This record gives sequence, structure tokens and C-alpha cells, in this order.
Amino acid sequence: MNTRARLCHIDTSRCVVEVEWLGAEGLHASALGEGRTAEEAEDRALQRLQARLRPQRTSAPAPVKATPTVQSSPEQETTPDSTAASTAEERQRDVEPQQTPPSEAPTDPDDWSDELTAIDLELQRIGWDREQERRYLERAFGHGSRHRLTRYSDLVAFLNRLRSLEPGISGDQAPVPLRRSDLIQQGDAMLATLSWSPQQAREFLQGQLQASSRQQLSDEQLLQFNMLLEEQLLHLKPSERVPVSEAVEEG
Repeated sequence: MNTRARLCHIDTSRCVVEVEWLGAEGLHASALGEGRTAEEAEDRALQRLQARLRPQRTSAPAPVKATPTVQSSPEQETTPDSTAASTAEERQRDVEPQQTPPSEAPTDPDDWSDELTAIDLELQRIGWDREQERRYLERAFGHGSRHRLTRYSDLVAFLNRLRSLEPGISGDQAPVPLRRSDLIQQGDAMLATLSWSPQQAREFLQGQLQASSRQQLSDEQLLQFNMLLEEQLLHLKPSERVPVSEAVEEG
């Protein structure tokens, strides 16, 4: 099994690591793990990933592509009744929205000047110069300039993490922010694999975290929600699974 580990979150009390299983066609599955050290978190993520994959490996060896459950092919029949039914279904689809798990990603504002100004103030409060900021951004986002943050959610995650830092902390040691956009996308893929409707996802979210939308969750709660979804995937029967690659394409 070809795997890849990625550090999602680290602070003074815990680490969160994501382990991905990669195949010839790309990403097959992923899992999150939490621990006191990065090694412990990676081991737990790997255990969760193996637990999710075990039912797939013990099932029939021939891969069976998931068959869509809600899409039909009425055009294969040419009777007048079937043609009328097809037309009615097409009208219904034009009226009703597609039942796919929503990403709930808010529209990014055009003006980011307030956030950039707030970042400058927080850097002054912490006592970081450009070099300290560059080293931190390299650790957190893989590049050394905030102007290369092309997603508003990443800029806000950077600002929120700065607000939580104590003055004098080193950019090499400060905990990096959670990538909120990555967490949303990971949750979308798991919801699609579970084949949950938006209503099912909202009911689960309401029951577990008393929220009606993921946008109401903090970064920590969003990470917790994804881990709860992974628990649901562990109990999913092999016949009910949708491969991650197909789930992403359909979602």
C-alpha cells in the first residue's frame, strides 16, 4: 500500500496527521489520526485507514464500479409513456436542485485589505519581522509570502492563528493553522462516499455538534466533524462504499 502522510495541525497538546492511500489512479482513501506526537498521530491515522480498507480487501476481488442509485436511463425505452415520463423527470430536475453534499464554501470577498492590515498589526504584537513571517508561512502553507495565499479561507486561518499566539514565540515553533478549505473538501469527499443527502448531513451535524451548517463550526470543530464522518465510514458495508476517486468526481 503506497501511503502519504501530511501534518494537518500541531500545538502544545496534540498533533493531527492525515494519511492517504495512493494508487495508480490517484487517491483511494484517507484517514485522520490524533496523538501527542506526530508519530503517534500518524500511527493512529494508518490504523484507521487500514480498518476502512480491510472490508474492501476481504470482499470479492473483482472491482465493481459503483452503480448510481438515483440516475436512470429512461431514453433507452421509446414507448410514449416512457417518453412522457422522461420529459416530466427533466422538468422536475430543472425545478429541483441536485441532491449533492454542499461544499458550503462561502463566496470570497473582493477586498482583503482589512484582513491584511489586521495581519500586520498581529505581527507587530507578536514581534515578528518579515523573516519570521516567511519561515512560518513556509511551514504552514509551503511558500514564504502571504501574497501567495490565493484562497481567502487560508488568509483568515493565518490571521486567526496569529491572534492566538503569544508575543515572542518563534516562527519556527508556533503552531500552524488548520487548512479550513482542505477540511471542507475532505468532508465533501466523505459525505459523497457515504452517499448522504444534504438533509442527512445536516441532521448528523445538528445531532453531533448542534450546528446547522459547517460554516458555523470553528476550525477545531470542523476537524472533529470530519473525524466523526470517518467513524461512520468504518461501519459502512463494503457494498455501500463509493471509491474516493468516484465520490470526488460525482461531488
